[in-house]
Amino acid sequence: MDYTTLNAIIDHFEVQGEIGDLQTYGSGHIHDTYRLKNKQAGYPDYILQKINNSIFTDVDNLMHNIERVINHMQQKEENQTSRDTEDKMLSLVQTKAGKSYYQHADGSYWRMYLFLKGTKGYDLIENEKQAREGGRAYGQFMADLSDLDPTKIHEVLVDFHNIEHRLNQLNQAMTKDPKKRLKDLSPEVDFVTARTEQMKQIKQMGDAGKLPLRITHNDTKFNNVLLNEKDEAQCVIDLDTIMPGYMAYDFGDAVRTIINTAEEDEKDLEKIQLNMGLFKAFAEGFIEKTKDIITENEVYSLAQSCLLLPYIMGVRFLTDYIDGDHYYKIHSPHHNLQRARAQFELVKKLEGRFDEIQKTIQNISKKYSCH
Repeated sequence: MDYTTLNAIIDHFEVQGEIGDLQTYGSGHIHDTYRLKNKQAGYPDYILQKINNSIFTDVDNLMHNIERVINHMQQKEENQTSRDTEDKMLSLVQTKAGKSYYQHADGSYWRMYLFLKGTKGYDLIENEKQAREGGRAYGQFMADLSDLDPTKIHEVLVDFHNIEHRLNQLNQAMTKDPKKRLKDLSPEVDFVTARTEQMKQIKQMGDAGKLPLRITHNDTKFNNVLLNEKDEAQCVIDLDTIMPGYMAYDFGDAVRTIINTAEEDEKDLEKIQLNMGLFKAFAEGFIEKTKDIITENEVYSLAQSCLLLPYIMGVRFLTDYIDGDHYYKIHSPHHNLQRARAQFELVKKLEGRFDEIQKTIQNISKKYSCH
């Protein structure tokens, strides 16, 4: 997009000072993101984002969720510290019309945040301290939102972690088999089928009222945690997928990316191993921060979630491969199959260490005197 149009969009927001430099920013794949540097000393820099409304089709509800969560967390922090929080956590910049987003004449949607100086994010965890801080950040996020009614938060991506829905999608793809790929997929289909009932356990516990519905982040990659200059957790970002859900979803999704020693689409399945040190450090940080809210059933569900989330991702990749690769971007004809196989291999490795995972979680929970 040209700078003249971008500057016209910026002019609709309550920007302090004067923007002197505008650059594309970050490595995200969903939204177009720009960093705005202020010319005037003492005034903040900003992040401007074009919202991808082909994925997030209800921008009003999306921004309602983000605004509500940010306001709740800022109010809680200010009550505890008696000071302004704008330099410490995400802050939306209002439009001059008093809204949290702006719709341009071409139909595009835009939002703006204050830029948090002195923070950094990592695509990959480098050590156990970072893993622990990631756990603390996501645990604190959930604890801070535990007194906000989850039914007031909109489900912007319906059935996102609903395993029954994902299995139904797979069955529909197999029934249609538009690319005639199913005949070569017996090992993968058998793998999914053998674990179907087991993987429904967390949802069944939730449906039976045994797990409390919470406000969950639902995209708990490590690069969605900002750390300060001392590599300490400062805040969680990328709040687009905030929805009602179960604590296990956020824990399991984070573990899926933290514990794996290989890439998500690794071809050589032997390279997929488990870094148990990083797992233990993350679990320690997460449980430390949720110790006052976590229930006994939730403690039990955390180990189960370590199997469920890579299983869900494998099912989604396999579904897309059978369906003709419409959802995920691919870099080779069998890329989605490769991704599915890598996730299923991770499930196998996790199953082999499941007792150890369960015991680690139980020991940490006892340490913090959880319910």
